[in-house]
Amino acid sequence: MELSVNHLLGIKYITEADIQLIFETADHFKEVINRPIKKVPSLRDITIANLFFENSTRTKLSFELAEKRLSADVINFASSSSSVTKGETLIDTVNNILSMKVDMVVMRHPNPGAGVFLSKHVNASIINAGDGAHEHPTQALLDTYSIREKLGDVAGKKVVIVGDILHSRVALSNIFALQKLGATVKVCGPKTLIPKYMEKLEIGVETNLRKALEWCDVANMLRVQNERMDISYFPTTREYTQQFGLNKQLLDSLNKEIVVMHPGPINRGVEITSDVADSKQSIILEQVQNGVAIRMAVIYLLASKIKHPENIN
Repeated sequence: MELSVNHLLGIKYITEADIQLIFETADHFKEVINRPIKKVPSLRDITIANLFFENSTRTKLSFELAEKRLSADVINFASSSSSVTKGETLIDTVNNILSMKVDMVVMRHPNPGAGVFLSKHVNASIINAGDGAHEHPTQALLDTYSIREKLGDVAGKKVVIVGDILHSRVALSNIFALQKLGATVKVCGPKTLIPKYMEKLEIGVETNLRKALEWCDVANMLRVQNERMDISYFPTTREYTQQFGLNKQLLDSLNKEIVVMHPGPINRGVEITSDVADSKQSIILEQVQNGVAIRMAVIYLLASKIKHPENIN
């Protein structure tokens, strides 16, 4: 079995069979990272460059850990300045790195479509670690994998994504992944933060948080992305929290137990309170752990299309 793609540019471009293959491979790697010796020699002959043109701590650490667990050689390049937004400059930067004989590039970039653009111009496998407010495929994979782990299957489940849908790359990738795996999806948030194209994606829109929570099996609470907002989308943070924040009182008042997720980093007390984040219904820490296994799986499967590395055992 192998992936139908040579790059992971977005969930939009992969099939359900690809997702299932990534999940099965991640199952294996989860077992590996729980062993006393957490490294496998699978990718000793692969060099991976991490190119982060936007700040990120969690995703960068997760990728780096996944690469090191697979014994790959890792080059880190961080440019938090957005002066590298022109296509030519991006190609120059990457070509400099590729001249060091890099096999794979993990890239986060503020411009939507940067990964697709890059894949057409450089001879390396590209993994999109987030492109603007467009896609974040590995986050969606680890989120859906965490639902599968907690509830046994994704098909038939009702998932609501709550919060800043407009600026979220996580929301779009999650919608694509959940739909491919047979889940029903709704979004919930202030009307100003729900993009018009949701109707085209056949997604239900709910502006009442309680109704959304009573409907769902899983609530994925997104962070309000103040850094992407050039205008005010709601009056005050306090008002947002009153209408769309999840607290323990609301969670406990539902007539069923739902699973609570958050892609992180959490604004505690805004979209979710600490007692919800740390409750037994929350799978936030499992998401972080699954992130390493999923990223190991993606890197391993893409690398095996470059050359055939040693067996993963």
